[in-house]
Amino acid sequence: MEIKKIFEYALQREYEGKRFFEENAQRLSHSSAVGAFKKLAEEEQRHIEFIQNQLKALENGTSFNSSMGQELEKAGFFSQRADSEFIKDTVSEAMVPDLPVLRMAYLIEHDFAEFYEKYAEKAEGEAKSILIMLAQWERNHERLFKALHDQAFEQYAQMPWGG
Repeated sequence: MEIKKIFEYALQREYEGKRFFEENAQRLSHSSAVGAFKKLAEEEQRHIEFIQNQLKALENGTSFNSSMGQELEKAGFFSQRADSEFIKDTVSEAMVPDLPVLRMAYLIEHDFAEFYEKYAEKAEGEAKSILIMLAQWERNHERLFKALHDQAFEQYAQMPWGG
């Protein structure tokens, strides 16, 4: 397993995720969802910078730097409190038109987490720690979008025919 190839692939996926969140922030119909997608695009940018730093460390022959990741965790938007407040506010707005976008956001984050976990199992040392850290970040995002989708869908299911 070549860790450099894993990080290069991860970097491309993070760029794709960032682009998805930026583009869909403009399409969503509810302001709280728009705000979350913009925040997530910013967080994906921080993931990009984190992975770029790991690649630079590899190229320079230095050790990986997980301290940047620890700082990102402290500054992360998706704290448990923010999650619950955001879900409460968003679901109250009945974001039915946004269900497919929320589902796609969930699937993107789910795939990211699985990718990082798969290669963390094969990695060793600091590379393993970094991949686990990335997987945890993506699992947090995944949980948020799964909850948003499921709660919005539940509201939709309770509506009379025709919305």
